[in-house]
Amino acid sequence: MKSKLDKALSLVALGVLGVLNSAHAAPVYEIVNIDNYDLLGTLEGTRNGYALGVNANDELVGISKGKKKLNTTDVDGGVIDVEDGIAPEETITYSITTAIVANNFAFIAKENDDTSNPWLPTFDSINGTTPPRDTTVTNSVDTFYYGISDSGIKVGSMTAPEKKVENTATTDATDDYWYYRDYESRGVAKSSDAEIPLLPPYTQYVKDDETVELGGWSAATAINNNNLVAGYASTDISKYGSDRVTYCLSTDNTLPLDVCVQREQYPNSSGTRNIQYQTRAYVWKIEDDNTATGTVLPLGLTPASDNTLTFTAQALGLNDNDVAVGRSHVYRNNNTDKLRQDAAYWTKDTEGNYQYHWIPMSDSISSSIAYDINDSGIVVGSYRSYIQGYLRDKFFYFDINTPDVGYVTPNDFATTTTDLSSKPKDINNQGQVVGYIETTYDKEKPRPKAGFLYEKSTGEFSNLNTLLTCESKGFEKDDQGNWSRHQVEVQDGSGKTLTYNTDILVVEATSINEEGTIVGTAFIRKPSYQFDDDGNVVIGENGLPLFELSGSGEPVTAYIPRMVVLKPATNGEACTVDDDSTDTGNYEREGAASLAWLFALPLIWFRRRIR
Repeated sequence: MKSKLDKALSLVALGVLGVLNSAHAAPVYEIVNIDNYDLLGTLEGTRNGYALGVNANDELVGISKGKKKLNTTDVDGGVIDVEDGIAPEETITYSITTAIVANNFAFIAKENDDTSNPWLPTFDSINGTTPPRDTTVTNSVDTFYYGISDSGIKVGSMTAPEKKVENTATTDATDDYWYYRDYESRGVAKSSDAEIPLLPPYTQYVKDDETVELGGWSAATAINNNNLVAGYASTDISKYGSDRVTYCLSTDNTLPLDVCVQREQYPNSSGTRNIQYQTRAYVWKIEDDNTATGTVLPLGLTPASDNTLTFTAQALGLNDNDVAVGRSHVYRNNNTDKLRQDAAYWTKDTEGNYQYHWIPMSDSISSSIAYDINDSGIVVGSYRSYIQGYLRDKFFYFDINTPDVGYVTPNDFATTTTDLSSKPKDINNQGQVVGYIETTYDKEKPRPKAGFLYEKSTGEFSNLNTLLTCESKGFEKDDQGNWSRHQVEVQDGSGKTLTYNTDILVVEATSINEEGTIVGTAFIRKPSYQFDDDGNVVIGENGLPLFELSGSGEPVTAYIPRMVVLKPATNGEACTVDDDSTDTGNYEREGAASLAWLFALPLIWFRRRIR
């Protein structure tokens, strides 16, 4: 098939040139979850926060990651709060001989929840979890939220709580117990009065007269205003996974059956899992009695009866017409030599049954994925292809009403296609698209990223950081009307008062509602602590923690991710202050992360060993 990319690009280029000539004014945004130049962007007791969905009522859902040792004891036995500093990453491990410690916590935030602290992240318990600030309880359940309906129903996923059995090994026993859980990922919906598990159709392995409880796999990624939930679920086990469960049932296995199965479901040294599942796009209908009925969506191909490959499809977005979008394995143009994972959408036929539709991709594209669709049928996604000799991801949109037109690749910061990778995450019914894009053209180095806003009606593509008011970027105005970065004063264990500049950078936009409220992730600058070999904060003679210092004696800082909320500014204008002209500190700066862990599919979770 011949791609329509060239034609689409030329049409879009003309559209962009027209926009430039008309001097269309992009909206001005302000960050509204700022308190004293600090982002209220994660749960108390965690380092990192990410906002993932916002509804029409300015309610959002998100994830906090990285439970911290909040407090350390000073030389006099007192407690010092060090929650705002940067701690070293703790090692994430997977082991049947180590207690399971949760590292991901779902939260909600509302504009009108607290007049003194609007948009304050609030812990939301799923499957019995307790707030991460509670250091007296160790959570074993990882929880995630990914979407919220206008009626306030939240959807995401969870792990099962830890179970343990006595370790009866006679040699090499590293602990008194073995640890396992009943499932690794289970979709969940939560309303104000109920928590509803979203079950996969395949949870048990049956061989002859033996039945093994595996738990299966499911995750909910989006919900519409008809209480239809999109996601994906296990429908069978892979061939190799079947072999590994058979091993656990054999006399060669010396572990308890549940423990052996758990070991096979954990990632191995190469990051893959021995037990994998045939995974299909899935929808669940939440009924009035708080039950859920599931429906498997068709795969993009029909496997041969003797095919032992593991095929995957996932629904990631949903509109109020019950059209789902995502990706699926497919044989392009029915050629079995061209097995790919490509963007797809599923619509109901006249009998109410879902049918699969491929979004056609050319042979030069290695893979593609669709993230969202609005009520007008505009799909947004990205494809991966070589550009100037490097694999890049490029944002595209596609109209399901005119499928023969093909996908369109908008220009970003130029009137021609660049090699900047970009991914959209959401589109509203106004045709506004948000996501992230790379901002530098380095070929061999990791590229920093920024959130973007794309206006489909005009073709205008904007780096969100260029649309922010100065206050939203960490600047303050003096009595003479001059702007400079707000300075934070800290006192460390040496007794010195040190300063560093506030810096806020929007690195990803993940959701936008009809009123233009955008949520996502921003990096904010924080100081770095000194830690000893055991991972404890180094305390100075005055009982305060010591900060890392640069060669010139200034505090070393690093960027950390925090939830961010942007709203169209009723007053004010976009900041024109040169960022670099006011950045005079000597800092260690970390590039904007791509948050790849968050959007890797299937969804992943983290288990960590606290040292």
